[in-house]
Amino acid sequence: MVHGAMAASVSSAPAISIIIPTLNEAAGIEYTLDRLQSMRERGNQVILVDGNSNDATADVAAPLVDCVISVVPGRASQMHAGLAQARHPVIWFLHADTLAPEEADMAIQTALRDATAVWGRFDVRLSGHRPVFRLVERLMNARSCLTGICTGDQGIFVLREALDRAGGLPDLPLMEDVELSKRLRRLGSPCCLRQALVTSSRRWETRGVLRTILLMWTLRAAYALGVSPQRLARLYR
Repeated sequence: MVHGAMAASVSSAPAISIIIPTLNEAAGIEYTLDRLQSMRERGNQVILVDGNSNDATADVAAPLVDCVISVVPGRASQMHAGLAQARHPVIWFLHADTLAPEEADMAIQTALRDATAVWGRFDVRLSGHRPVFRLVERLMNARSCLTGICTGDQGIFVLREALDRAGGLPDLPLMEDVELSKRLRRLGSPCCLRQALVTSSRRWETRGVLRTILLMWTLRAAYALGVSPQRLARLYR
């Protein structure tokens, strides 16, 4: 529960629409959404956009969100569908396998009180316990602050009007987070919040740490050199 001056501050801050794309996340989506219930109590909106999962993702999520939408799968198209239902001036894109601190909404609102701040991201922490994951996290977090290019698992947030000024959400089958960062970077550097989102390390554990790093850097380099996102998406799969 939020009391006193903090309650007044929260009540006067711009509310947030939290958009979560999902695909076959029934096993873990409840853990993600449990972290967001105190944010809903503070007046924020949670929108789950399901890519026609063939498990019970939407059913599990329904009691824990304000809106469930079912659309064809594709993270960028799902983000667009969620944005169409968003009713608040701040937009926060959150991955389905990511656990947020319970006061992450207040951290976003505090950051955006700076008149020069229009977007940002959180530090990320991988869920695995291997020491190499700690190194990967530090490199990811440092790189995104230095370059202004943020990844989706860092929980990109943005003022709605700034998103519109930047040209809106990119509609790409891959690298939508990189392209979104590029657009927003033209408006200013990201707020780099040091609170950590804990994101699943499953892809790193399944594919291998070195292989995953090499794959992601190869894809980003190819995108920077002009290779189409459609071709990169085929390579990624």
